[in-house]
Order: sequence, then C-alpha cells, then structure tokens
Amino acid sequence: MPQKIRVGLVGYGKAGKAVANVLSTDPRFELRWIMRRSASGERQTHPDTDIPIVGVEQQSFDELFDLHPVDALVDFSSPESIRAYGEEVRKRGITLVSAISAYPEDYLAYARSLGRDTRVMCSPNITLGINFLIVAAQLLRKAAPFADVEIVEQHFRDKPEISGTARKIAETLEVDAEQITSLRFGGIVGHHEVIFGFPHQTVRLIHDSIRREAFGTGAAFALEQLAGCGKGFYTFDDLLLGVMRTELLNA
Repeated sequence: MPQKIRVGLVGYGKAGKAVANVLSTDPRFELRWIMRRSASGERQTHPDTDIPIVGVEQQSFDELFDLHPVDALVDFSSPESIRAYGEEVRKRGITLVSAISAYPEDYLAYARSLGRDTRVMCSPNITLGINFLIVAAQLLRKAAPFADVEIVEQHFRDKPEISGTARKIAETLEVDAEQITSLRFGGIVGHHEVIFGFPHQTVRLIHDSIRREAFGTGAAFALEQLAGCGKGFYTFDDLLLGVMRTELLNA
C-alpha cells in the first residue's frame, strides 16, 4: 500500500473546514495539523478527529514542522501567510498547494521563486470542474477567435471583489475585465459562466460549486499529481493537462 502523504493545512475558515473534512477522510493522506489565525488557549481539534488546530500566535511554522513533519502544505488562508512559512517550505522541500483567491504580483513572484527548490502549485480556484471549464474555454477560444465572449460570476452577498477565478478566465481568454459581470446575492458558493456568442448559435460553459468540499477534492487531486512531479512552479491547468495528455496517449 502506498505511503500516505502527510499534510498540514493553513486556514480554517469556511473553505478550510470543508477541505479538512475531505483530507481527514481520504485514505491517501494523513492530515497532521491545522493552523488558523487564532485559537483558544485550550487544545482544539477538528470535529470527530484528533487532528490539532493551532493558532498562529501559539506556535511558529518551524516549530510545527519540527514537532509534526509534513510532506505537503495546503494553504486556504490569506496572501500574507506565504511569507510566514515560505522559507521553511523551501528549506525542507515541502510541497505547497496554494488556493489563495488573488496574490499581489510580488507575492506571486515569491511563490514562483519557491518553485526553484520544491514543488509549488498556485490556483485562485482549486476545484476540478472550474479548471476543466477553463481548459475547454481555451480550446473553444482558439477554434473560434471571432466569437464574442462574456464572463458571469455569482457569489455570496458578502464577497466584495470580483472573483480571482473570473479574472483568471478573462486573462486566459485574453478578454478585458470589463467583460466580467459580477452578481452578489443569497448564499451562493460560486457560479462561473463563460458565454460564447457565434453567428446563429451560443455556447455556454457553466460551473457551479454546490458545497465547499469541492475545494477539498481539488486539493487532493493537486497533492496526488504533484507527488509525481519534479521541482517547479505549476498551475492547476498544468496538472490537469498532464492527466489529459496521459489519457489520450493511452486511449
């Protein structure tokens, strides 16, 4: 039986809790600890497990890595976190899966630099479905560069900014940010739609996140794929296209 991948999780908001639910029950992984922004003085654990939850003020990353070594780190927190653990990840060769919605350019450059010493994957949306949508949209855009393109994204009422996923779709398809329509209402987890307008026909590619556990299955996919990769900086597209190429060659 293959050895389990030992994982640490940074971030314990709504998405982080859902990711913990998935990784803690997947037999391929051993979720060893969770780091959150703050934690009470009493020992806390993820529900129905003995996986410890540690506050950033309680323990440094180098101490945590020494006490509970991991093979990989999954980050669902904030852009600033990468500066806190980055050099330890580099020094120890720990695989990094970052699902931060939007990195400032200097932080993204730092993440890329870590790829010189270990395996790093950054993606503003780590669900398998949305990344398949992006690949399919790219293919259609190349096949029909004359088509009109509009992007619609819908999220829960309190999300203030345009989603990083919508921005990535626009960048990938080389369309202006003005062609993104954002809607905020209710408790929508996430909806992204790419509309291609052709003469005499319309194509709509749609992805809906129904539960935040979708982020967990995406993180699990990334961890498994990165285990077979060399050092470097990867996007989710790189990993997904690698699987697709392998399947096509073996078909």
